[in-house]
Amino acid sequence: MSDTRSRTITLTVPGMGSDHCAGIVRKTLERLDGVSEIQTNIANHHVSVTVEEGGPDGNTLKGAVEGAGYDVAAVSGGGQQQIRLTVPGMGSDHCAGIVRKTLERLDGVGEIQTNIASHRVSVTIEAGGPDGEALKRAVEGAGYDVAAVQTEEQEAGDGDAEIEEAYLSQARKRLIIAAVPTTLIMLLMMPHMFWQPIPGYLAIIAVLAFPVVFLYGGIATHKSTWRSLKNGTFNMDVLISMGSLPPYLIGLVGFVYPMTSFIEMAATIMTFHLLGRYLEALAKGRASQAIRRLMTLGAKTARVERDGEEVEVAVKELAPGDIMVVRPGDKVPTDGEVVEGESHLDESIATGESIPVYKSPGDSVIGATINKEGRLRVKATRVGGDTFLSQVVRLIDQAQGSRVPIQEFADRMTGRFVPAVLAIALASLVAWALFPDALRPILDWGATFLPWVNPEAATPVLAILAAIAVLVIACPCALGLATPTALMVGSGIGAERGILIRSGEAIQTFKDVKVMVLDKTGTITRGEPKLTEAIAAEGVDENRLLTLAASVENASEHPIARAIVDGARERDVKPGEVSEFRSTGARGVSGKVGDEVVLIGNRRLLEEEGVTGLEALDDAMGELEGKGRTVVIVAADGQALGLVAVADTLKQESVEAIRGMHDLGLHVVMITGDNERAARAVAEEVGIDEVQAGVLPEGKVDAIRALQEQHGNHVAMVGDGINDAAALKQANVGIAIGAGADVAIEAADVTLVRGELTAVVDAMHLSRATFAKIVQNLIWASAYNVAAIPIASIGLLHPMIGVIAMTTSSLSVIGNSLLLKRRYAREQPRGEPSTATPSAQAKGDRA
Repeated sequence: MSDTRSRTITLTVPGMGSDHCAGIVRKTLERLDGVSEIQTNIANHHVSVTVEEGGPDGNTLKGAVEGAGYDVAAVSGGGQQQIRLTVPGMGSDHCAGIVRKTLERLDGVGEIQTNIASHRVSVTIEAGGPDGEALKRAVEGAGYDVAAVQTEEQEAGDGDAEIEEAYLSQARKRLIIAAVPTTLIMLLMMPHMFWQPIPGYLAIIAVLAFPVVFLYGGIATHKSTWRSLKNGTFNMDVLISMGSLPPYLIGLVGFVYPMTSFIEMAATIMTFHLLGRYLEALAKGRASQAIRRLMTLGAKTARVERDGEEVEVAVKELAPGDIMVVRPGDKVPTDGEVVEGESHLDESIATGESIPVYKSPGDSVIGATINKEGRLRVKATRVGGDTFLSQVVRLIDQAQGSRVPIQEFADRMTGRFVPAVLAIALASLVAWALFPDALRPILDWGATFLPWVNPEAATPVLAILAAIAVLVIACPCALGLATPTALMVGSGIGAERGILIRSGEAIQTFKDVKVMVLDKTGTITRGEPKLTEAIAAEGVDENRLLTLAASVENASEHPIARAIVDGARERDVKPGEVSEFRSTGARGVSGKVGDEVVLIGNRRLLEEEGVTGLEALDDAMGELEGKGRTVVIVAADGQALGLVAVADTLKQESVEAIRGMHDLGLHVVMITGDNERAARAVAEEVGIDEVQAGVLPEGKVDAIRALQEQHGNHVAMVGDGINDAAALKQANVGIAIGAGADVAIEAADVTLVRGELTAVVDAMHLSRATFAKIVQNLIWASAYNVAAIPIASIGLLHPMIGVIAMTTSSLSVIGNSLLLKRRYAREQPRGEPSTATPSAQAKGDRA
C-alpha cells in the first residue's frame, strides 16, 4: 500500500462460498468511488478492501455487499488500531489516572485501558489519530518512561470461528425446518400418485411447502435474489428462486384448473439447495481447518519474571525483552532466545518433524512449540503479529486467497454464467412451446432407460420441467470452488509439513520448473567447518597428533580452530594445557604443550620456521586439497607430525535431495562464491549437473538471468532467504530454506521451515499434486455444466434429479480436493529418530 492515507477495511461475508460469489462481491465493490484494491478469500470468508482517503467507510461497503445479496457478519479495520505502551513506572491507580488523563487530551484517542500489574496501557486510536511515537511522547511528558510501544491492527480474527459456527448452525437450522415438511410431502405424494388419491392433497402440500419455499427455509435465498437483481449482478440464489417460486405459484393453479402439481418440486428443490449449502459449508470447513488449527496452537498465558517473582500474564501482554519461564510440558509463549537451561523442544508445528530438537543458551525458539523436559528461561524477541506463527498464518491466509493464472478461464465463465443460464432456460421454455412435436421423439427415446421421463405429459408441463431443470442443474458453484478448495487443502498440508507456499501463482509456476539453482553454503553444506581427516606422519600416533593440535587451537576462537577442537573431542581426545600461545594472523598459531613447542599452519609458515619432514606429507596434502578441504600442518619441535583437514561438510540429506530433483527431471545448478576446486569437489560428491564458482552475491542475479535466457522462464533458486534475497526474487520461483524463526518467510515464493534440502523435493511434489487437483476440479466442473445443461434443456433431466446432481457436483469438487489431504495423511514427513548426543544434535540444528 503506497499511500499512507489509504486504509484497509475487512468484511466477513459467510455466504461467500465460491469464486463465483467472490467475483460478484468484487464487481459490486469496484463500482464504489475511492476503492483501490479488493482481495477476497473464501477460505475465511474475508473481503479486504483498500480505501483511499475520503472513500467509503465500513458501513457503506457493508451496504454494497448486502445489496449484492450477501449478508455481512462483521466489519473491522478502517484505520482503527490498538497501540500498547509498556510503562514500568506506572505502579498505582494514581499513576494510571495521570497516564489516562494525559492521553485523553490527544485528538483521535478512543478507549484507554490501563493495567498496573503488567504496566501496560492499551489505547484505541481512530483513523487519523496519533501514532505510537506521539503517545510515547505524551506519556513521557507526564513524567513516565515508556519501555516499549507495540502496534497492531484491530482484527476480527478471534471471532472468525464463532461467525463460521453461527453460519453453519443457521444453515443446519434452515435445512431441518425445510426437510421436515418436505419429507412429509414425499410421504404423501407416493400413495397419492401410485395407490389412492388423498382428499385435499393439493391444499395439504401447499400448506406444508409454504414455510419451505417462502418462510425460514427459503426467505434468505429470495432476499438474496432480490438484492442481487437490483444490484445488476446474478448470484446462484437467482437460479434457485427461479427454480422454486414459479413451480409453487403454477401449482396453485390446480385449485381452479385441473393440472399436474409442481408444488412438491418447489419444496424439494429448495430443500436440496439448503442441504447443498450446509454440506458445502461443512466440507469447506474441513478443507480450511489447517489455518484455524494453527490459530489455536499458541499458548494463552505466559509465566514471566517480574521484580524477582514469577507472574502469569496473557500472551498478548508480552513485550520484547521479557524473560519467560517455560517448564517441562509447557508451550513456549512467543518467539525468543534461550538464556538459561537445556531441553528438547517439539517443533513439529513449524517444521513437520516429530523429532524433538535440542536447545541450549543462545538458541532461538519458536512460539507454540512444546518443551519436552528441562526448565528454560527464554527472552522474548518477537511478540504479537511479528511471531513466526503469526507470519505463517498470514502467509497461508494470503495463499488461500490468491489466484492461479489458470483460474482466469473459470472467472470468465462464471462471470457470464447465470445470465446465460437464464437465457437458455427461457429458450428451452419457448422451444418446447413452439416445437413440441420435433422434441417429443427425444423423450420417447429417453423414456426407454430414464424412469422419470414421461413423453405423454402435456406440452406446457414439459416446457416448464425443461426450463426449471436448466435453472437448477446449472450451478456455477462447482466451477467457483475448483481452485480455492484445492489451494486451501494444499496450503494447509504444506503448513503442517513446514512448506509455506506464498501464492497460487507460485504453485502453477513451480510445477513447470526445469532448472533448480542451489546456493552451496548453508543449503547443500552445513555452513560451518568440521574436522574431516587427521593424517599422521610415519611413526606418529594419530592421538598424539590430535591432542597437540586441539591443545593449541583451544586457545583460538577462529572457526577452523573450533572445528579441530570439537572434532578431537568427538574422537574422545581431550585438549591439554597450552602456554605461550601466539597467533600469526591467517597463516597459523603456535604454543607450548608440556615441553613441546607446537606450530600449526600452512606450508609457507612452516617452511619459514624451518620445519622438516614436509615433503613426506605432500601427496596426502594434494589429495585432500583436491577434495576441497582446508588443510593445516601440525609440527612439534621443528618436525612435521601430520595433517589436519577441515571442510564445510555436506548436510546428511543433500545427496538424497539432489537425487530426488533428478527424478523430477530437473537440471541442478550450484552457484557459490567459493573457489572452483572446492565447489567441484562438493558438486561431484552430491551429483550436481552444473557448477558456477566464484560468483559474488551481486553476481547471482546475473547468473539467474543467464540461466533464464538459456532454459526459459523455468528457473527456481534455493537460498537462505536473506543474503540471497535479490537472486530469489529474480528467479521464477524463489525458495527460502532455513530453520524456525530465523528464516525470512517474506523473502520468497516458497519458504521451507525445515532446514533440509529434501523439503524442496517435497514442496515440488506438493505443488504438482495441488495443481493437478485444480485442473481435475476445473475439468470436472466444466464438463458437468457443458453436459448437463443441454440434457436438461431437451427435457431428459427431471428438476429434482437436477438439484441433486447440482449439489453432488459441488461436493465432488470439494471431495476431490480433500483426497489430496488423505493422500498426504498416509505419508509421514521425512526424518528418522536421531541417535546423536544432545550436543551433537544441537550442532546439527544450528547448522
